[in-house]
Amino acid sequence: MHKNKSYNILDAKLDAEYTALKKSIKNRDSYTHVRGESLYVDDVNIRQGTFHAVVFDSPKAHGKIKHIDYSKAEALEGVERILTYKDIPGKNQIGGIIPDEPLFAENEVHFCGMPIALIIAETEFIAREARRLITIDIEDLPVIITAKDAKEKGSFINEPRTFNLGDSEKAFENCEYIFEGETFSNGQEHLYIEAQGAYAEPLENGNIKITSSTQGPTAVQKTTALVLGIAMHKIEVDVTRLGGGFGGKEDQATPWAVMAALATYHLNQSVKLVLNRHDDLRMTGKRHPYESSYKIGLSKDLKILAYQVEFLQNSGAAADLSPAIAERTLFHATNSYYVPNVTTKVLSCKTNLPPNTAFRGFGGPQGMFVIESAIARAADSIGVSARTIQEANLLDENDTFSYGQVAKQVEAKNSWNSAKSLFEIESLDQEVEDFNKNNSVFKKGMAFMPICFGISFTNTPMNHARALVHIYLDGSVGISTAAVEMGQGVNTKIIQIAAQVFSIPLESIKIESTNTTRVANTSPSAASSTADLNGKATLKACNILLERLKKVASKYHKVNPDQVSLKDGFVYVDHEKSQVEWQHLISMAMIERVALTENAHYATPEIHFDKSKEKGHPFAYHVYGTSIITTTVDCMRGTYEFDSAKIVHDYGKSMSKGIDLGQVEGALIQGIGWMTMEEISYNEDGKLLSNALSTYKIPDLFSVPKHVETVPLETDGHVLAILKSKAVGEPPLMYGIGAYFAIQNAIKAFNPNYNMKFHAPMTPEKVLMGLYEKKPD
Repeated sequence: MHKNKSYNILDAKLDAEYTALKKSIKNRDSYTHVRGESLYVDDVNIRQGTFHAVVFDSPKAHGKIKHIDYSKAEALEGVERILTYKDIPGKNQIGGIIPDEPLFAENEVHFCGMPIALIIAETEFIAREARRLITIDIEDLPVIITAKDAKEKGSFINEPRTFNLGDSEKAFENCEYIFEGETFSNGQEHLYIEAQGAYAEPLENGNIKITSSTQGPTAVQKTTALVLGIAMHKIEVDVTRLGGGFGGKEDQATPWAVMAALATYHLNQSVKLVLNRHDDLRMTGKRHPYESSYKIGLSKDLKILAYQVEFLQNSGAAADLSPAIAERTLFHATNSYYVPNVTTKVLSCKTNLPPNTAFRGFGGPQGMFVIESAIARAADSIGVSARTIQEANLLDENDTFSYGQVAKQVEAKNSWNSAKSLFEIESLDQEVEDFNKNNSVFKKGMAFMPICFGISFTNTPMNHARALVHIYLDGSVGISTAAVEMGQGVNTKIIQIAAQVFSIPLESIKIESTNTTRVANTSPSAASSTADLNGKATLKACNILLERLKKVASKYHKVNPDQVSLKDGFVYVDHEKSQVEWQHLISMAMIERVALTENAHYATPEIHFDKSKEKGHPFAYHVYGTSIITTTVDCMRGTYEFDSAKIVHDYGKSMSKGIDLGQVEGALIQGIGWMTMEEISYNEDGKLLSNALSTYKIPDLFSVPKHVETVPLETDGHVLAILKSKAVGEPPLMYGIGAYFAIQNAIKAFNPNYNMKFHAPMTPEKVLMGLYEKKPD
């Protein structure tokens, strides 16, 4: 792979510091995870007398509540109280971006699973028994399930958004080829191992502490205060870690924490609310399904000259994070390609499904799937391979995205060419061709998937974080940030930062739980920005403390501070090791009354976006990469196996290769699952049919690629990435889109009459139908 030499901001000294952490270390949580010692909400040692809560929710998708009878449930021994909207002292509202979502239904229900009441009892079993005794009479109202239906009925969450670049209508006049079509990408269940839950306990003076399984502690704190009608400082939210989040606990962890706190508010007793799996599946939103229509125009030499797309986002019954997710769809509508004339429009459609929410990629995957479908359709019609069109249109340095940002440090062609070279594409092509010639029952297919994913919250004010760092008397270090550990290894990376700055062992550093009392007014752990934002704040705090300590050491040694450094737990003067070790230095600082605590704030520079113009520079940087996925289809049964996934990924200067590799592999498999087997299904009455692992299939050991190879792309990294180590949580999920097109190519190899489809996921049923599709008359 060639090295990109075009970006060189840091001087040699700083660059050396940024690349010092090349050694991969294990995830700090691995030891307790495999021993079953890691603590989650359900592991909290509850107080004596703690009550347990269960949610009573709507059995219908849309209707007017005529009557509810709680009498039998209230009379059940062990039931303490049943709370409804009438018991809310503040506002019955949990909507974040748009205040359109009540905590409890009042006169109408808007989706199956909508919370109506909270049953509080001595045990969870009693609460569930009480739920069975509640009777409800609901007058049916019309139910909207699909985004298309919502559009026809004029049912929307908010006003549509449109991005424009150039003049797409005029550009179509100069196109040699023009194609139009429709696509559908289904939702996806988060299926985190730890279900939604919270534990609330009363403190003195009317204060409440909530232990929550949330990616957004501040959102829980703010919303709880609103619902209870009290000040935020009376609510403390604490998060040790999550058993998975994937975006599903960014906004949708909030109602359960608020309900637990509401019960504590009324009863002055601890209350635990943890959803079981079936309740979680039924009551929570998923990845947004999208129904989209596109028009693409290409020149004779296969350059994409014009592209138009209308995205219909199925938002569900309330906004949740849909407007922000819709926006990110627009940001990623052209993926890794330069298209000079673009018009993209998104409509957030209001339906009677549970409010759909954030999911790894946050709308980006849905946008990328459409342009990849348009390219595949064009290639099939023209008679060339899709990758010919893909390669002809990859981004170059200084190309402009449709939202106005100029592309810098572009690695699109670098990753593409590196993948072709490293993985010997001619050999792979020959292997597929030879196999298909020699096999009539099995056919192979292969597809490329390039990615370009922007890193930052697209809502600019959210791009900030704080870190509180304590150095204790014995030299040990405690760090609090807003970062929530949910399996992505952010705690380990923050420990690495402090260890590097202070040059002390990793074991000397502890990451505290995420707590709104220690670090307030925080953005959620999301948008692949957690390590960047909180890591930069930690780096800033540690460097401030380091300068203080160097002054103490310089005074002791009677030299200038710039002659002092720390290395391997000792003070060095002019690069010579002194007798002053780390613990001694800390003691000296205490004698000198030097502050050994620092609270630092970091805000991402340079980024901005003007929504009135739909133009700006919303991303700190972009992550690039290319995957090559090969599949073998059983043409008798319609089943398939993935032979390999070969990836060249842009890590920047990876801080921890092991953790980052795990993120790439996990995201890849999650993306393949979304594209091939994870099929969310509702009936016409809005009832979830894929409501158990018997009816909702996720990838297992036997459905992942037999061989996964990920090679780091050699780049200079980016100064706005923490230690030049680029974000890795979300971008690799889009590699899984290639699996969809690899299967289609295998079907085409078996059945030349097959007309390519763009309706994901590509389940075995759809494969079997495509294999034996007849040529239309």
